[in-house]
Amino acid sequence: MSGREKFSLKKALLIGACMFLPMQASAASPSTDTLAAKHASANYKEFVELLAIPNDAVVPADIQKNVAWLEQAFRKRGFQARALENNGKPMLFAELPGADPAKKTILFYAHLDGQSVTPQQWKQNSPWDATLKQKTDKGEWETIPLEKLYGDQVDPDWRLFARSSSDDKGPIMMLLTAFDALKEAGQKPSVNVKIILDSEEEKGSPSLGEVIRQNAELLKNDALLVLDGPMHQTNKPTLVFGNRGVAQATLTVFGAKQGLHSGHFGNYSANPAMRLAQLLASMKDETGRVTIPGYYDSVKIDAAAEKIMAAVPDDEAALRKRLGIAQAEKVGKNYQEALQYPSLNVRGMAAGDVGAKARTIIPESAVAELDLRTVPETPPEQLIGMLKTHIEAQGYHLVQGNPTDEDRAKYDKLASLASEEVSASSSAARTDMQAPVGDWLYRSFKATYGEEPVRIRMMGGTVPTGAAVEALKVPFVIVPLVNADNNQHSYDENLRVGNFVSGVKGLIGLLQQPF
Repeated sequence: MSGREKFSLKKALLIGACMFLPMQASAASPSTDTLAAKHASANYKEFVELLAIPNDAVVPADIQKNVAWLEQAFRKRGFQARALENNGKPMLFAELPGADPAKKTILFYAHLDGQSVTPQQWKQNSPWDATLKQKTDKGEWETIPLEKLYGDQVDPDWRLFARSSSDDKGPIMMLLTAFDALKEAGQKPSVNVKIILDSEEEKGSPSLGEVIRQNAELLKNDALLVLDGPMHQTNKPTLVFGNRGVAQATLTVFGAKQGLHSGHFGNYSANPAMRLAQLLASMKDETGRVTIPGYYDSVKIDAAAEKIMAAVPDDEAALRKRLGIAQAEKVGKNYQEALQYPSLNVRGMAAGDVGAKARTIIPESAVAELDLRTVPETPPEQLIGMLKTHIEAQGYHLVQGNPTDEDRAKYDKLASLASEEVSASSSAARTDMQAPVGDWLYRSFKATYGEEPVRIRMMGGTVPTGAAVEALKVPFVIVPLVNADNNQHSYDENLRVGNFVSGVKGLIGLLQQPF
């Protein structure tokens, strides 16, 4: 290669790196930016190849193909890798050899499975056929040749559309790419590295805890990093220290044995739909706060946590506009604080018929499906117990299944409350934001990106950290790397190209930062 060609290549790499810098100024060394841009570009074809493999967890053969492909991808980069048996849907374990006893060991978690698809909904040939798109002046996405992704002039705002592009194959490929960059730089990671790739996350990770327990010594570590979930809406570097859990229950209020003529029996036989509405209304006030005694009492938020939550750059006016609501409920001082408390949500109701099928009857029963988002201070058993006590305090006799004739003769108000068994995968979990792993990540991201990361005490959704934390007994932090508007779980899922590069950059910095 001539001197002029070397200069041109160097110039192109520097230009490419600058294209992927965040809007805020970065204090990271140019070499980190250059490495991220160079190796991201080199690995796009490999990423597209990975995306082409269907990965719905209900199809064991497809999961096995993903595991086989990723096992080779990690081995190519010097990892020791093998499948962990899991009833035909194996998980993948990988480890860098030569662990240093003086270093901390980090277990990286991601998942290789994806949500199911309805191909007709996707505006492309196939959800597994990665498609490159750019936004038009009208704000619509148009397809552009995929080959442009492999060229020198790559726009960071282009999107790669495919199932699992962001959730969660993108972060896996970013991690692989970061190790490619470290290898070129001749650097060893600042920590010992282990990796586990879940094969059933989109199905609630029902087997994750058991797989970890069966391989406890193999997976032993000092901290867990979860590479999953979307970044903050601002697309700033983000660290998430916890997640709410979820419990579900079905509340049924009973009326007469069968539907009754509303003319003959209206004003005589109580309507269970009306009673259900009154019962639900007794559980929350007009500001949205749960009125069940003791529901929030266990939650304590100190001044330090309040300060960090207030610093999260949420645009709540824009959020309310996007949601189409005039004001928020009054559970917390702001959006972040609202997520620190348990919730009580009516996710569905049914009684009689509606629309053209509606009849002039008093229905025999009315049903409400509830979900209760839990926090570490309020385990699901505690909240379900409070809910049960509250229902009984409103004069209801609770039965299992349908009431008997004896029940009907004895009690005026009859209801049942059936709750699902809560698995560890749906449990709430949180790490102290001042924990050593949090400090390490904070220092790394601040040095790499040149700005303070957004620190979220606890996000509202539920991810399977509960199962992993329960089995591993270690602190964890969720490290999201993909754009917030990625359409995960829906059709037209996508990953912003600039986020792929910035994610690689963040992981390079992380693997260079001493713990």
